[in-house]
Amino acid sequence: MVNPAVDYRAVFKALVAPLLVMTPDFVIVAASDSYLEVSGRDQADLLGRHFFTVFPGNPSAPGGEGPECLRASLERVLATGERDTMALKRYDMEASDRPGVFEERYWNTINTPVLGPEGEVELIIHRTEEVTDFLQQLGRSGVTGMRAESETTSADVYARARELQDLNERLKRTTSALQEAIERQRRFVFDASHDLRNPITGLLTELEVALSESDIDLHPVLRKSLRDAERLNDIVADLLELARLDTATPAIAEPVDLAQLVVDELGRRTPTAVVLTRLGQQVVVRASRIRLARLLGNLLDNAERHTTNTIEIVVTADPPNAVLEVIDDGPGIAPADREKVFERLSRLDDARRLDPGGSGLGLPIAREIAQAYGGHLYAADNTTGARFVLRLPHAV
Repeated sequence: MVNPAVDYRAVFKALVAPLLVMTPDFVIVAASDSYLEVSGRDQADLLGRHFFTVFPGNPSAPGGEGPECLRASLERVLATGERDTMALKRYDMEASDRPGVFEERYWNTINTPVLGPEGEVELIIHRTEEVTDFLQQLGRSGVTGMRAESETTSADVYARARELQDLNERLKRTTSALQEAIERQRRFVFDASHDLRNPITGLLTELEVALSESDIDLHPVLRKSLRDAERLNDIVADLLELARLDTATPAIAEPVDLAQLVVDELGRRTPTAVVLTRLGQQVVVRASRIRLARLLGNLLDNAERHTTNTIEIVVTADPPNAVLEVIDDGPGIAPADREKVFERLSRLDDARRLDPGGSGLGLPIAREIAQAYGGHLYAADNTTGARFVLRLPHAV
């Protein structure tokens, strides 16, 4: 509880640690007396002014990274709502009585957010400690013969501090990426479990009805149960394929003629639409034939669900790539949704309407197979319908 009898402004001003308070726009709103002393400024120089206007940094400093590193730290505080500790940094100060003249200065800095009721960053407390004297004393050893060694030590301390700061920033990025991956995996498991429950529930319901009514015709029940079992098998097969893609190295690559692959895949299917082909010859890639057949099959399944009358398959060479395109004449994909269709278990409204039992795993599996062999699968512009383009390195 805040004690109204305490003058917190006076306490802040008298704190020993040099402290500065700024808004999320980096406008200075308060400074402790010790900060004024260490910076050589007074309240009128600071309050209401942008931090980087008051302290622009020395354009002639080696590397000139001081302002950039401080800005990056402040932006991390705004983005995460968490304290950010900077390693030792050089940030030269412009002499207050000599504009354009900078003094070499070194600082250890901590930036801490002040959060509002909704968790937003309302203010940033900038705490900094100057270590310039310490570093300079390392270079002013009392023994003349040790001067060069002391200067080397000073430079080494600074270099190690910069390395630690760089390592800390890389670790933060890695941690953030891992957290995002864990969250994606959690959502994936949740959604996959939900998709598995639907056919399981249908199967259990049909079996319970069949058992409770002795005179029921079992053939419709068995047909429905078979469809639900097939649906379960398809989902489990997709999940196993994703697990293999996530954890295993790509299957052994072999030369695969894309035109022949298309002919073979069409030969084993019963088309539900007119299929037109334009197949270039000698368009060869190195990949697993089985995996590429799975990729093409998934693209054709998707095209058959959405096409109106015609599907077109095109194989061409576009050095250094081999290109396979699957085009339908359906409603197409809005530009804003072209990446979304490759997210695991993501299904657009049109897909749910045309195939309520779909899992949303076919296109993500196709893309991951492409990536496993150094390629890329994407949804491209098209005048009508959807156009999926596979690019793989051409085997020459």
